[in-house]
Amino acid sequence: MAARGRRKQNAAGKPGTAARWLRRCLGFVVAVAPLLVVASIGPILALRSVPPPTSAYMLQSRSADPATGEACKEVAYHWVDRADISAHLKLAVVVAEDQRFLLHAGFDTKSIRRALRERDRGRIRGASTISQQVAKNLFLWSGRSYFRKGIEAWLTFWIEALWSKQRTLEIYLNLAQFGPCLFGAGAASERFFEVAPADLSPDQAALLATVLPNPLKLRAHNPGPYARERREEILALMASQRGHRHLQGL
Repeated sequence: MAARGRRKQNAAGKPGTAARWLRRCLGFVVAVAPLLVVASIGPILALRSVPPPTSAYMLQSRSADPATGEACKEVAYHWVDRADISAHLKLAVVVAEDQRFLLHAGFDTKSIRRALRERDRGRIRGASTISQQVAKNLFLWSGRSYFRKGIEAWLTFWIEALWSKQRTLEIYLNLAQFGPCLFGAGAASERFFEVAPADLSPDQAALLATVLPNPLKLRAHNPGPYARERREEILALMASQRGHRHLQGL
């Protein structure tokens, strides 16, 4: 009888134990959540006015690439203010990478739907916006895991909330990789064309935009057949989009 009573007592106690465990988990989440928000917002808020001294991708480039065994001994990068970057380059990058950049809130749902349809056909199509690429280049690592994409989405939300579109594009143009160990419009324009980023011509700007999807293989200074063809496509897009009102804010 006593053993049966203890079993009943233990059985009755199980829900209480589960409830206490759940309360502890919820308490941990409530305690940690503000720290995660602050950890996310703090750097993004600071970078509203301060140039990034480096980026996650620049730091990764200093580590040996598992595929090639090569690492950057020195990274070419220096900050250039938005006013000192050619309007041709701003337009070229937007029409090449994210034509709805000034219209969406960080995520281009139309491109995402197209990418999902292409994936169903066995093709891989990128759907990342410039805002998402900034979040990835600045804070994260390369890869296609859902975990990384989730963090990217979280950071993109705060970038859109705390920065202007002009600031997002300014940081993108300074952090984007244009070649091996080469980051930013300033270093790229000087390396490839021996001009200041403010003096880039439409043709030079289109060439720089051409290499963005694969800066380790495509070359702006010595373009192959694909890069030359893509440059002409971007120049045509620039000509067709230049008068659009929503692009005047670049």
